[in-house]
Amino acid sequence: MKGIWATGRSIGQWLAGHAGWCLAVSVTAHVLAVVTHPTHPLDLRVYREAAPHVLSGSLYDYVLWTTPPIPRLPFTYPPFAALLFLPLSRLPWTVLVALWQTLSVAALLVVAVCAVRLLGPRPGAVRVRERALLWAAAGLWLEPVRHTLDLGQVNLLLGAVVLWGLAVPRAAVGRGAGVGLAASVKLTPAVGGLYLLATRQWRAAVWAVATAVTAAALAWCVAPRESARYWSVLVTETRRVGPAWSVRNQSLRGALSRLLGQDTAAFLAYGAALALVTVAAVWAVRAAVRRHDLLGVLVTVELYGLLVSPVSWSHHWIWCLPAMIWLAHGPLGRRPLSRITLAVWALVTVTRVVPSLIRAESRQAVHPDAYPASLAWPGCVYAVCAVLTLVAVAWGPAGHERPAAASGAVPEQSLADGSLGRRLG
Repeated sequence: MKGIWATGRSIGQWLAGHAGWCLAVSVTAHVLAVVTHPTHPLDLRVYREAAPHVLSGSLYDYVLWTTPPIPRLPFTYPPFAALLFLPLSRLPWTVLVALWQTLSVAALLVVAVCAVRLLGPRPGAVRVRERALLWAAAGLWLEPVRHTLDLGQVNLLLGAVVLWGLAVPRAAVGRGAGVGLAASVKLTPAVGGLYLLATRQWRAAVWAVATAVTAAALAWCVAPRESARYWSVLVTETRRVGPAWSVRNQSLRGALSRLLGQDTAAFLAYGAALALVTVAAVWAVRAAVRRHDLLGVLVTVELYGLLVSPVSWSHHWIWCLPAMIWLAHGPLGRRPLSRITLAVWALVTVTRVVPSLIRAESRQAVHPDAYPASLAWPGCVYAVCAVLTLVAVAWGPAGHERPAAASGAVPEQSLADGSLGRRLG
């Protein structure tokens, strides 16, 4: 085993010396794949075609008709998102697709750079750049990222906004505004607010709320009918986004629905699973805070959000990339559990397990009340990886100790006693 890890380190050192070339090759391969095997970015089409309806009061009546098992794709985001998407309707379709792909790949690089920055003390800017370029090159081929690019989803752009806001600005307004703006476009990034609370960045948390409220108020002024309809009714209607039991849904609810043969939203097993995951997440956050482990805190809250959300499509799981960066380079990166979890993440996301299960689900015409175990158990892969990551973050040294590792904490800043929050907030 030691020989394997030694060989891996040697390969890693060689790749680090050619990080720029690795990213160039990866992006070139991606462009060739898109050109030779063009996809159908249905979600981008929804953004483009639905946005003008926000001005006519029929935003949530719009539907893009597709094929089963999700034959209809409505617009499911807050009205503010439609306002931001309005310029998309002015662009020719081919130009928009190319621009969206370019912006999404650039956002992936931002995600990698900011995740590496959040690791803490670094041996130098060159090392940061090498790691970020390598992870961006590898990240292009992880299933959640590929799925996001194929659908024309907004996940990478929002992830970049959140991570940039948390990793770069020194002022509280910048850190909070990133989370608030992303949450105004799509509700799932709102879980980033837990990071601000966990790290006691109170003023940044207030700015996040203020940004989100301002965006919602602006949308209400422009589209009061659609805003009232969304926030009073549609915001809780998960059925509009698709079947929770499908293997596309990698949340706890989706996994248990498949295992138990029906939607488990009201069942004791689901409540117990939520309670256990919440305990694990709190345990992990507390441990990361005591280690001054910023990326560990962020990875924990983001994965927790994906687990407890009623619907977490596989393309929502782009946070696997920051999780893998933490597992590889974080303060506990040398521990066996971190290495095993990293290997499992890589196996699951690179081999595209979920798309294979989606195809099998379609071929077998699966019924939700009789979901086959041969698909149900493998269909828990992302939930299992997320739980393993929470345990890996939590299973660290007690107190304020920081384990020896390549990178990790910010020793002069204390999260546990609140001084970091006072300095940043």
